[in-house]
Amino acid sequence: MMVRKHTNKDIQKIADKIARELKPEKIILFGSYAWGKPTKDSDIDLFIIKKSNKRKIDRARDVQRILFNEDIPAVDILVYTPLETKKRLALEDFFIEDIIHKGNIIYER
Repeated sequence: MMVRKHTNKDIQKIADKIARELKPEKIILFGSYAWGKPTKDSDIDLFIIKKSNKRKIDRARDVQRILFNEDIPAVDILVYTPLETKKRLALEDFFIEDIIHKGNIIYER
């Protein structure tokens, strides 16, 4: 199977579908597609902030179900609640700080 780089239009289509179905507060693109150095092997990294009482793994599965029938071979999804995000930032979690401060917001309610 030939893997191709995704276009900004592809990424926005994914974000729009997630936004329509899950109504998150925010979707942030991070990783190689946000930093501008994707390769043909790069996945699309999305950090989604959504109010939820579900476990983190179940939140990610909800997003994967939405994208299941799409022609999207590699999407890495992190779904945090606003409170989880705030707590990680308060703990100075460098990974979350990079996503929040350097990532590209591709959807915001």
